[in-house]
Amino acid sequence: MSRKNVPKIPKARHASPPGIGATRAQALREAIEDKIAMGVFPPGMHLDESQLAQRFGVSRTPLREALIQLASMGIVLLRPRRGAVVADVTPQRLLEMFELMSELEAMCGRLAARRMSDAEQEELVKAHRACEAACLAADPDDYFHKNERFHRAIYAAAHNGFLVEQAHALHRRLRPYRRLQLRVRNRMAASFAEHVQVVDALLQGDADAAADRLRQHILVQGERFGDLLASLARLRADAPAQPSAGGEPALAAVS
Repeated sequence: MSRKNVPKIPKARHASPPGIGATRAQALREAIEDKIAMGVFPPGMHLDESQLAQRFGVSRTPLREALIQLASMGIVLLRPRRGAVVADVTPQRLLEMFELMSELEAMCGRLAARRMSDAEQEELVKAHRACEAACLAADPDDYFHKNERFHRAIYAAAHNGFLVEQAHALHRRLRPYRRLQLRVRNRMAASFAEHVQVVDALLQGDADAAADRLRQHILVQGERFGDLLASLARLRADAPAQPSAGGEPALAAVS
């Protein structure tokens, strides 16, 4: 073979290690998702890419990937040539979502009561005590996060992977609204009192009681639904038109 027919070997490119870009996008997605859950980015808010990139100290590439991930979860809507907005839902749709969430939680509770191990019971009690501490401290934001740990412990103890996937997906979609519930007067104390009843049923292995108590714990209806809508209306009225571009630490841990 002549030298001119020898194929050229392309020069090696200095690429980022595998997974680094995905890790950065995932961390950014979680940061934006938490801002949405905590009401910093309320439903219907426009998410400006330039301001978000500056706020979190990242480039547009991982930011767009994070927004795509959030859109696939139904948390953000991507509109052609108009950018991203935090997903909003109608009252009827919200009621339907909570109805389904209550049934998914009930099923998780039913299975967990029959299947949870001693170690999983211990984790449930630890999560329950963490909720108690946040409740006694009258800290709704801390209670919100401790409450998520409590429910995750029940999901894991159900030992049904597909059910857990569906419960996690809808739970994440409802995070902003579940947090708003805890802002209603006396709701945090009522939530913890309901936790006490749920834990008792799970530790006793009473599947029917665990399912029924979790269903009622999650289901939003009547006055509770009216309180949620009122809180949501106040959040929208108080929300800024755009997210602030400053004051947010960069995601240095995944750079």
